[in-house]
Parts: sequence; structure tokens; C-alpha cells
Amino acid sequence: MAKQIKNSAFAWEGINRRGQTIKGEMSGQNAAMVKAQLRKQGVNPLKVRKVAQPLLGLGKGKKKIKSADITFFTRQMATMIKAGVPLVQSFDIVADGIDNPSMKELILGLRDTVSAGNDFASALKQHPEYFDDLTCNLVESGEQAGALEAMLEKVAIYKEKTEILKAKIKKAMTYPIATLVVAFVVTAILLIKVVPTFDDMFRSFGSQLPAPTQFVVYLSEQAQAYYLHVLGVLAVAGVFFSQAMKRSPTFRNSFERFTLKLPVFGDLIRKAAVARYARVLSTTFAAGVPLVEALESVAGAVGNVVYREAVLKIRDEVSSGQQMHFAMRSTGVFPNMVVQMTSIGEESGALDAMLDKAATYFEDEVDNAVDNMTALLEPMIMAFLGVVIGGLIIAMYLPIFEMGKAVG
Repeated sequence: MAKQIKNSAFAWEGINRRGQTIKGEMSGQNAAMVKAQLRKQGVNPLKVRKVAQPLLGLGKGKKKIKSADITFFTRQMATMIKAGVPLVQSFDIVADGIDNPSMKELILGLRDTVSAGNDFASALKQHPEYFDDLTCNLVESGEQAGALEAMLEKVAIYKEKTEILKAKIKKAMTYPIATLVVAFVVTAILLIKVVPTFDDMFRSFGSQLPAPTQFVVYLSEQAQAYYLHVLGVLAVAGVFFSQAMKRSPTFRNSFERFTLKLPVFGDLIRKAAVARYARVLSTTFAAGVPLVEALESVAGAVGNVVYREAVLKIRDEVSSGQQMHFAMRSTGVFPNMVVQMTSIGEESGALDAMLDKAATYFEDEVDNAVDNMTALLEPMIMAFLGVVIGGLIIAMYLPIFEMGKAVG
């Protein structure tokens, strides 16, 4: 097997096609390779030096770039352009205010690409893992129409709305999962560490234990014998699920269909998907993107295979001349209110405005659903914890209570 060549970080300084002196960092196998890459980007390299690495490998791990970082970058760029700051200078100003080294490196890389004579959209398209097709298309439309400021503002609003929606869904999922994990850990500690102590004490009594206590002692024996096996199975299951979601479209699609059938969470996921659909379509259509192309962008943003397939079906029917609200109704997955608002928007020529209202309505619905779910789950979870943990404790004290009655 051939040995993998390790890349190193190089700091460079050069002159771009406009005669401006620019500098930045780039990874490469050696200085010659970095210079060659810079020349391809239209930069004449003057200085290239290897960046010293920290001792003992400290600082090797890069901080991951999150979607919130991209949202913040988009908002800052929109603000800079709106204030009349030149594009290249905007990159420098925004990068100076970023704490995440990986994000700063990404911004400086975009700046270097733009400085080399490329447009902003082309620079973004070089990083598809961070900038989706919708963002790239809107920025490209803004550059071509001379309205980059307005398009960046739309992208920033869209991403901020998306982040808020994701945060609401995360809030709904985090509380019950965290509580159940804590309950599992506490129960495991009681069964593995606490119950055996009581069991030794009860055996010294020499009397028959109550049925609940015998059951808890049995659970404790099983937990002591197999807890490592259980942890191993859970770890393997977690890795399998994570990898299957990443690598198997069939498994991921089946799971997404299953989530829509869940009693409480399914309704929340449906509302979130509809909110994304309306928000993205409103943003793209208002930006002047043709409806069929806009629907293609929407299909990749709804977040669930059922709605993705529905949007693609709508796209096909719209491209064949069907009105969009009829196409939406035929899918059977969109609420009547959204269909009616789409119909009104098509007839009045204000489709983007009506979709924006629908998006706002369903984003509020998601917010209300999260609050209602939290209010509903709190007493249920407390009751569950009381039954499980309280039941264990009562079962352990039953023999002591019976001994007290016998002595009395």
C-alpha cells in the first residue's frame, strides 16, 4: 500500500491580477506545490513559508465548522456589503471577528479565490460541504443582476430562519432524550452498585424476601452479569445507525418515513418540513429564480424524503403546465391552508409574499408545538422516573418495613 503523503500548512504572500499585495495560508505537500496552486489562481507568489506546528501535537485538531458559523458569516457579509465595504475587504473584516480557526481559514480561502479574479458564487461552489446549491444560486443571481447586497440579505434571513427552526426541533428532542439517559444511568447505578449491598444484608436475615424485592434482586444480578454486554450492544447499534444514516439512502429514507408516523414527534416534523418548504420557495422565488429551478432547490432543503419526493413531483407537474396549488394538493402531504395560500398567491401574482406568510405561520406552529410537547412530556417523564427509581427504592426497603412490623 502506498504511503499517504502528508500535507502541511504554508503561509504565503503574493500579488494578484489587479496588482494588489495579498497573503494567506494554504495546505500543500511542499512550497513548490503551493506556488503552483497560487499561480493557477492568478496569484504571483513572492513568499511561501511553512507554518510551524505546535510541540507534542497540541492544537492539531481543528474545530468543526457548524451551520451556525456559516449563518453568522452570511449575515456579516450581508452587513458589510450593505455598508458599502468592498467584497475582498469584507472577507478580511469578517475573518478578524471569527474565533473558530477553521472558519477563519475558510473565509480567507474564499477571499484568496475572489482576489484571484473569480466571482463570489464560484468561490462558494468550491466548498459544497458548507454552502448549499440554494446559497450559491442566490449569490450568483445577485452578482449577475448587480444586486449582491439584496441577495446576501435574503440568504442571511433564510439561514437565520432555518437555524431558529433547527434549534426549536433540537430543543424538543433534547429534553426527553437527556432525561431518559439520566434515568437509565441512575437505574443502572442502583442495580449494579446499591442493590447488591442491600442483597447481602437481606441474606443475613435468613427470611423470605417480598416478591418485589426478589424481582429487583434478580434484575440486579442480571445487570451485574451483562451490563458490559448491554453497553457493547448499544455502542455497536449507535455506530451502525450513524453509519447507515450517512451511507445508506434506503435506510435513511425508511427512517425518515418512520419518523412521520411517531405519535407526537411526527406532527412536529411535518410542520417543520412545511415551514422549510414555504420559506425556501418564498426566498428563491422572490430572488427571481424560475419556479421550476426554485422547486429543485426546495427539494434538497425540506429535510424529509416524503416531502422531497412530493416537491419533485410538484416540479414535474409545474414544468408540464400544471398550476402549483393543484400539484401540491395531489401530493396529499401539504395542509389545506398552504395549498389555499399558494392558490391565492398564484392568482394575485404575489406567490412569494403568501409563501412567506405560510412559512411564518408554520414556524410559529413549530414553536407552539415544542412548548406544548415540553409541557406534556414533563409530567409524563417525572411520573416515569417516580415509578422506576421510586419503585426500586421501595422494593429495597420493603424487607426492613416487614421486619419492623414483626418486631413491633
